[in-house]
Amino acid sequence: MVKARKYVVKKIFEGLPKLEDFEIVEYELPVLKNGEILVKVEWVSVDPYMRAYNIRYPVPYDQFGYQVGVVEESKDPRYPVGTRVVSHKGWCDYVIIDTSDPDPVAGELYKLPDLKGYSDSFGIGAVGMPGATAYFGFLELCQPKAGETVVVTGAAGAVGSLVGQIAKIKGCKVIGFAGSDDKVKWLEEIGFDKAINYKNADAAAALKEAAPNGIDCFFDNVGGELSSDIMYQMNEFGRVAICGCISAYNIDRSKLPKATIVQLAILGKQLKVEGFHLWRWKSKIPEAYEQMIKWIKSGELKPLEQISKGFENVFDAFVGMLNGENFGKAVVKL
Repeated sequence: MVKARKYVVKKIFEGLPKLEDFEIVEYELPVLKNGEILVKVEWVSVDPYMRAYNIRYPVPYDQFGYQVGVVEESKDPRYPVGTRVVSHKGWCDYVIIDTSDPDPVAGELYKLPDLKGYSDSFGIGAVGMPGATAYFGFLELCQPKAGETVVVTGAAGAVGSLVGQIAKIKGCKVIGFAGSDDKVKWLEEIGFDKAINYKNADAAAALKEAAPNGIDCFFDNVGGELSSDIMYQMNEFGRVAICGCISAYNIDRSKLPKATIVQLAILGKQLKVEGFHLWRWKSKIPEAYEQMIKWIKSGELKPLEQISKGFENVFDAFVGMLNGENFGKAVVKL
């Protein structure tokens, strides 16, 4: 018998998640049935959507999330022992997966793409859900053209940092907003033309100085007043991709913050504003992974990971990410 541990959410989060909202459960895994595999988890992802989706599920529930693991026992010939797989089975150190039962949020289990020698952790980062989100959300919705000006909020995060680099690959001028001077420095090191610390700058004035000719594409991970400021500086027929709203994830939904209305900007500038979920491009996701690997190999794309270590440190990594402590993708090595 294999003993496994998992994080179980026992209380709906109020504000920033607390350790007492979780329980670490240790239990013995049952004997494998036909069509199942036993996976030893090697890498676990922590992402903002885990906070946003918390209210969707009745408690208690097993904390979901992407993971990379290696098959240790198999009763499915498609996944022999030693195969590395990506699943949405969350914060656990061992898990039994029914290979024919797709996850209701993230779809089917799949084999880790060939990462050409790069860390397997890229499979839950630049060559995983965040990478595909950046790839399709930006290229399909913003449809950037060389010479255009692109603004990214949450620019130092897992998705935003990739969007900015993809925009540079496409020949755009890129401006990023982040929450610390160290992040501003890092963004400019990886190719952003300008980065702005929204916490100590007059965002509207700083943006006007950085983009005197206006903004063509806006990839938004944050929401709030900052997003309103940006939309009012967009050019006619500008495109806005709404990927996230981090500024409101830890706030009581009955007391959401107020921001300047954006309808005047949308109407006056004839903007196209569209929210999206990655899964609309589900059948094309392998295309994104293939291209991301090519860009990484060529040196055009430089993914950065914030790596924590140890099963017992997953919660701290999660809260640290929600507090904006991570540069790039936050992952945990088990």
